Amino acid sequence: MGTKKEDGVVDPHQDLRNSGLKITLPRLKVLDIFRNSEQRHLAAEDVYRILITEHSEFGLATVYRVLAQFEQTGLLKKSQLGNNKAVYELNDGEEHHGHLVSTSTGEVREFYDLGIEERLKVIVRELGYELTDYDITAYGTPISDKA
Repeated sequence: MGTKKEDGVVDPHQDLRNSGLKITLPRLKVLDIFRNSEQRHLAAEDVYRILITEHSEFGLATVYRVLAQFEQTGLLKKSQLGNNKAVYELNDGEEHHGHLVSTSTGEVREFYDLGIEERLKVIVRELGYELTDYDITAYGTPISDKA
């Protein structure tokens, strides 16, 4: 994500322009957090904590509002990953993937399995539909926790 200008430099404002959203400081800050975070999946509270450490004076309500706008325009994807916790990730054209949530730590790991996707297509077709999207979230406890 981040559209390149003719000189090859990434224009951080272009994605906001393309989405039809006005360029505002809160939107730029939140988008920057998602682009630069080592953690791919962030909850609103995670974004808010990062903003606080950066001494930004945006409230949690502003964070929720920006996240909702980004989801609505397709800049972010939202997933419900247990305990009704919504997390967001950049909608950067990455191949479709599932999420594995650790029941002991809450850590989220991504996985991709073509076999699962192909099987879903067959199941959906057998039920008289065409697969247009899917969301897979699996939950597990690390094997090392059971020792």
